[in-house]
Amino acid sequence: MSHDMSENLPEAHEASHGAEVVTHDDPFADPGLPAHEPRRTDIDERAAKRAERQVSLMFVLSMLATVGFIASYAAIDADKLVYIFPLGKVSALNFALGMTLGVALFCIGAGAVHWARTLMSDHELPADRHPIEASDEVRNDVIEQFKTGAAESGFGRRKMIRNTLIGSMALVPLSGVVLLRDLGPLPEKKLLHTGWDEATQAKPIQLVNMNTDQPMKPEDIIQGSLTFAKPHGLEESDEDFQQRIAKDALMLVRIAPEDIKDAQSRDLGFEGILAYSKICTHVGCPISLYEQQTHHALCPCHQSTFDLADGARVIFGPAGHPLPQLKITTDEQGFLVATGDFDEPVGPSYWERKR
Repeated sequence: MSHDMSENLPEAHEASHGAEVVTHDDPFADPGLPAHEPRRTDIDERAAKRAERQVSLMFVLSMLATVGFIASYAAIDADKLVYIFPLGKVSALNFALGMTLGVALFCIGAGAVHWARTLMSDHELPADRHPIEASDEVRNDVIEQFKTGAAESGFGRRKMIRNTLIGSMALVPLSGVVLLRDLGPLPEKKLLHTGWDEATQAKPIQLVNMNTDQPMKPEDIIQGSLTFAKPHGLEESDEDFQQRIAKDALMLVRIAPEDIKDAQSRDLGFEGILAYSKICTHVGCPISLYEQQTHHALCPCHQSTFDLADGARVIFGPAGHPLPQLKITTDEQGFLVATGDFDEPVGPSYWERKR
């Protein structure tokens, strides 16, 4: 069964209804630009004023968000966590900084777009292609067009938009300036002391085994072994656990008293048990390798080697100074305790430390 498809053509359809069919000889003819239709803001000054207030409001919101960014950076603790649905627990500081900076930048962009779409000139002007090197005539024409565009944008006439835009653009860079503070943190005395600093002769802190989470007695430390410890009260569930253990981590080694070469190190220990910082003094890696015949501890990162029988002095590698030692003794119950902080700041060297 055959069908005459010509009856479905537009010409046949229009002819059957008595309409005149318009055809073009060139199917690729340029249809040209549609007729320009004025916007409401072009013919209604009240609408233009309303749009101006809306744009200015966005720029003001940008300024407030920038101030909020700086306030959040100064007021929110870097370790504070908050629950944000559906993200779960996130850093309160990072969330606040991201939201405020995002709002500041978004409001500037949204305000500029709204300004362009409602108040700036929307006449479409075709630009003919020209050689890369512009003539004097073209350059003069560009300058004139720039002046015309500036006049049509209302930048000089609409002072509210101009002033709020300048204010928002001036404040946004302050966010980056504030972040530069992280390039030079102000540790104050945080690097000088650890969690063991709270220990005193009257109120010592027990040494807790990192593996069993139980306090230790001298008989629990076997000669030739390496045991890792933390201060009592520091739990892995604590929000600041990682930050605190990076300074508080201990390694305990038991050496025959006659094999201990450094008298001061022997006095800081208890019955041959010596407590050293687990943090390497090169770049802060955790030390975990021990050779019991030589009493040498090796950092696995850059092979710095410390002689634990001789005050943990450096005998090989890039580390700059010995491992700090913690003074230990026993309490009334016979558990190992610390009665003060390390004799030196733990970890790598920094400008303010003595060595």
